[in-house]
Amino acid sequence: MGLNSNRVEDFFSHSANTTVTSLKVSTEIPMPPPEEAVEVHNVCLPPKKTTFQKLKHRLSDIFFPDDPLHGFKNQTWCKKLVLGLQSLFPICQWGLHYNLKLFRSDIISGLTIASLAIPQGISYAKLANLPPIVGLYSSFVPPLIYSVLGSSRHLAVGPVSIASLVMGTMLSGSVSSTDDPILYLQLAFTATFFAGVFQASLGLLRLGFLIDFLSNATLVGFMAGAAVIVALQQLKGLLGIVHFTGKMQFVPVMTSVFDHKDEWSWQTIVMGFGFLLFLLTTRQISIKKPKLFWVSAAAPLTSVILSTILVFCIKSKAHGISYIGHLPKGLNPPSLNMLYFNGQYLALTIKTGLITGILSLTEGIAVGRTFASLQNYQVDGNKEMMAIGLMNMAGSCTSCYVTTGSFSRSAVNYNAGAQTAVSNIVLAAAVLVTLLFLMPLFYYTPNVILAAIIITAVIGLIDYRAAYKLWKVDKFDFLACMCSFFGVLFISVPLGLAIAVGVSIFKILLHVTRPNTVVLGNIPRTQIYQSLNRYKEASRVPSFLILAIESPIYFANSTYLQERMLRWVREEEERINESHESTLKCIIIDMTAVSAIDTSGIDMLCELRKILEKRSLQLVLVNPVGSVMEKMHKSKILESFGMTSMYLTVGEAVGDIAASWKPQP
Repeated sequence: MGLNSNRVEDFFSHSANTTVTSLKVSTEIPMPPPEEAVEVHNVCLPPKKTTFQKLKHRLSDIFFPDDPLHGFKNQTWCKKLVLGLQSLFPICQWGLHYNLKLFRSDIISGLTIASLAIPQGISYAKLANLPPIVGLYSSFVPPLIYSVLGSSRHLAVGPVSIASLVMGTMLSGSVSSTDDPILYLQLAFTATFFAGVFQASLGLLRLGFLIDFLSNATLVGFMAGAAVIVALQQLKGLLGIVHFTGKMQFVPVMTSVFDHKDEWSWQTIVMGFGFLLFLLTTRQISIKKPKLFWVSAAAPLTSVILSTILVFCIKSKAHGISYIGHLPKGLNPPSLNMLYFNGQYLALTIKTGLITGILSLTEGIAVGRTFASLQNYQVDGNKEMMAIGLMNMAGSCTSCYVTTGSFSRSAVNYNAGAQTAVSNIVLAAAVLVTLLFLMPLFYYTPNVILAAIIITAVIGLIDYRAAYKLWKVDKFDFLACMCSFFGVLFISVPLGLAIAVGVSIFKILLHVTRPNTVVLGNIPRTQIYQSLNRYKEASRVPSFLILAIESPIYFANSTYLQERMLRWVREEEERINESHESTLKCIIIDMTAVSAIDTSGIDMLCELRKILEKRSLQLVLVNPVGSVMEKMHKSKILESFGMTSMYLTVGEAVGDIAASWKPQP
């Protein structure tokens, strides 16, 4: 703020070495000694800057807080070109140092996650009401693209349950995947394209802060609610029900389960719950003993193999067990010609793309940062957005639907010892082999196994410990969590998410429009002023009311702040009258925490000063920050206040004003 630091240090050293005596204004207040003048420091304006300089600085803080071009400074053009390529394609950075030892670790982790990704890909595609083969397509192209563009070493890319559920729910509400499968595929690929465009745009324009409106509390509740709905939907497969509701709410799903009891198949139930118990047991083993991560990682593929062999052997006797049937061999067919850019469903595909894009982006970045923190390296959020967005755009043209980083597969990838994104290339290679040669082997894979795999995967999304922590720490966050959970469970997945986001935004608005104000008191024998409620040793200073505002002052809260401060004044005067203390003479507002002010805030301060003057009360402002001081100066408010009503610290204000009240000799 342009203050002279030497003068400040001299003041404090002078105060520390001065023998303090007391001059009583009342029976309580210690005042500066009569022979000692209080040293007062001026509140300075910030250095002058042009409008362009201010705009440049502000935009830099908003969009480039990490200063991404820092490494390019003082470099040759050749070096800048190399750094640019490494920035755009992270593979150019770590690929230069890649060796056989790293590849050995990556190939093991890649094959391990492939054993999990292949059955999950088939399962999640069915969750999105898409052909199972699309799930495998989505586990081939996107991992290849991410391995080139992504900055995370451990993120395992592919379809995920939440995005699959949301896409299936939103599209099925308008188009039937069974009655019009071609149109449904077109809408799914188009929604994936719009999701990718949205994600890449956020990264390119560095607007990643927009996804922060999906708070952790919101996501905890949303994922738990979605996990319950997903699990309940799988009762269709576990019980062998043929005619099942397409709705995703708790009541219709449970109603459909009991209305179709005549369709329940005991063979399917026995097989389903048997393998579900097996999958849950292996999951618990891996949780209790992380070194045995491979047990739960290999369990889904093991279940698929065993159940397929079992169904093949008893196919003539097990008529109640449905299986996948024919899956076409071959690589991803192009789907650019299937993108749907006009017609009555265009708005639906855009809306579906935006919502699934936000959810998959949030999950992917959160997972990437989680494992990056464990290995002490950085994941660039904007690069991740562009990588995920571009892989979804490319995926939409190669028969893939929305993909992102999966927490379960990434955890397996991390535990298996992945060192670089090459593990995603190995995953893609394993899926390639499966697509080219192994598809006929899935013909007799029972649908009940896919349901069991999905249930096992989504159970991990129900984080009751996080919900309990929200209750203990922040009741409002817990409310947002519960709104999200019950909204998804009883209304719908998109509306449940919208309700939770609305609650979170309401919380932000509440903090903005109703900021905190506190009364400060002096801690004896110090120049420190702190909240009277927080520090019991702090005491009121007679004839002064010292207030602190702990937020910016905007049009949205200026009226509230004026009314609240006048209420503080009224309550202080009533307290003084009851206790017969010294008359209130001065109101001090500590503006240290007021980081910004607008014209409405400035007008409020002027109006407050006029109201207090009419009541013979002096208004003093303490330590306004540089930008606030500059706006007050330009608005001419300082001329009406006068520099004698502006102080650097509360201690200087109290000392100087109290000294001016002393009777002159």
